[in-house]
Amino acid sequence: MEAQEPATGILKHGDFGDVKFYYIQCTCGSEDCSHDIEVEAGEVGVSVYIYVTQHTKWWEANRWKQIWQILTKGYAEIKSTIVMDQQTAFNYANALTSAVEDVKQFRNDSKRR
Repeated sequence: MEAQEPATGILKHGDFGDVKFYYIQCTCGSEDCSHDIEVEAGEVGVSVYIYVTQHTKWWEANRWKQIWQILTKGYAEIKSTIVMDQQTAFNYANALTSAVEDVKQFRNDSKRR
C-alpha cells in the first residue's frame, strides 16, 4: 500500500513553512468526530497539536453523573473517536511523517540564513 496524493481523508489546509495544518475526516463523514492537526517546528523541536471539538449529548448520558463530575472535578469527561479505513490511516501516518520532516527542515534552513 502506498500513500496517495491527494490523500483520502486528509486535507492540508495551511502551510506556512514551519507550521502545517491538516483536517482529518472520519470515515462516517460527520464533522462531529473529525479533527484538526497542527505540526509546528519550534525552538526546541517539533510539536504536533491535535484539536477535537467535542459535544455533550445530554439526552444520551446520565445527567446526574455529569453534574456530579462537574461539581467534584470541575469538568465533564467526554470521549471522542475517529474511525479511519486502512488507506486513510496509512495516509494519516505518511502525512504526519512528511510534515514533521518538512517543518524540521524548514526550521533548520531558516536558522542557517
